[in-house]
Amino acid sequence: MDLKEIQNLIRFLAKSGASEVKLEMDDVKITIKTGSESETTIVQQVPVQAAAPVVQQAPVPVAAAPVAETPAPAAPAADDSKYITIKSPIIGTFYRKPSPDKPVFVEVGTDVKEGDVLCVIEAMKLFNEIESEISGKIVKVLVDDASPVEFDQPLFLVDPS
Repeated sequence: MDLKEIQNLIRFLAKSGASEVKLEMDDVKITIKTGSESETTIVQQVPVQAAAPVVQQAPVPVAAAPVAETPAPAAPAADDSKYITIKSPIIGTFYRKPSPDKPVFVEVGTDVKEGDVLCVIEAMKLFNEIESEISGKIVKVLVDDASPVEFDQPLFLVDPS
């Protein structure tokens, strides 16, 4: 298992609400526990017969980023109730442009049709095009370029009228 897979496992644990996950493979044993202070500890060890030391990583905060992002979209909900929210279908890194030297896919005020590409989300070195599910006008871009996004995180507000 590489570090990215372990991080994805931590994110999955945080979203599932479980308090502990144990994973044993040929030469690696991983235990992930969530504590009462919203942090996760990873303990990775090699079997005793290998005579290798136990490697313990520092606690990784799980709820810090999602908690900070949750109130922001909720605050303007009264004004934005007529808008439709386009959410992230995957965990990854949000990009507004197809490549660094190209223009952004959409700006605020851009009219989009169903199927138009709004952004790309990189997940495990794959760039996934996120298409509009509705036709309308982009009212707000809720995520900064090159920012990490979670599953079901709001990305855009669209006015369908």
